[in-house]
Amino acid sequence: MKTELLLRQTRRRLPGFSEGEIEIAPIEKGGSDRRFYRVSCAPGESLILVKYNLERVENRHYVRIAEFLTEHGIAVPKIYFHDPEEGLIWIEDLGESDLFSFREDTWLVRGALYRSALDEIARLHELPQSEWSELDGEMPPEFNAALYRWEQNYFFENCLGRIFGVDEGTQRELASLPALREIADRLAGLPRVLVHRDFQSQNIIVRAGHAHLIDFQGMRPGLAEYDLASLLFDPYVRLSPVEREGLWSYYRQRRGLRSATEMQETLRLCAMQRLMQALGAYGFLGLVQGNRQFLA
Repeated sequence: MKTELLLRQTRRRLPGFSEGEIEIAPIEKGGSDRRFYRVSCAPGESLILVKYNLERVENRHYVRIAEFLTEHGIAVPKIYFHDPEEGLIWIEDLGESDLFSFREDTWLVRGALYRSALDEIARLHELPQSEWSELDGEMPPEFNAALYRWEQNYFFENCLGRIFGVDEGTQRELASLPALREIADRLAGLPRVLVHRDFQSQNIIVRAGHAHLIDFQGMRPGLAEYDLASLLFDPYVRLSPVEREGLWSYYRQRRGLRSATEMQETLRLCAMQRLMQALGAYGFLGLVQGNRQFLA
């Protein structure tokens, strides 16, 4: 959609915001199929405009999930207006500082921000099923054995196959290892909570020292350890073993969880799954969709 049309839509949908001259600038956003724009009016007055793909069902769920999270006290951007026919959402501008942007700061600074992020995700994980059952039909399918197997196969096809040139026969042989199916079945058999699904440093915006969650349209029932693995083993950020263990301990204490040994093993398996999925995504986004930054 052309910039001029987006500006007209903004003036139409948000007349109070759009008095005077409006500037609109695209925002680069990783491997998303959505388009993001920062719309600015008066100094210090701005919002984010999202143009999403109508063909992807989960994009339509963003607004409903955002409203649900806000109702339950979880920090996410406010929704100003949603035009489902055009696939346009106007949301609060939380700024440009994500958790990733603090990666070179001292641990005194970063640690506090990571703990703030863990506070938010803990609130999500603590919601009882009776609270999120209202979202049935408005979330992607839950994490089950088939989804864990899909992540594994995604890695073999797009990382080993596309990036490293491993032949299909070897891919199938590796993918059929009994241990991988056992891991998928084991994780699928554990109790589920509500998870973000992509809880990594670039999906956490920091405003006034407080973490806010974004890109949560993939939220679904799954394992808390999967979200924790996404953050603690984030391939974009380097955490020392001491820092990682400190955050892991903070989360468990925050939720009053004591069975550290069993959770540690689940965390390790979830980290394996998450990193396989991420490596597969790099191959797909870089070689299939032509976004070469994912191959750097």
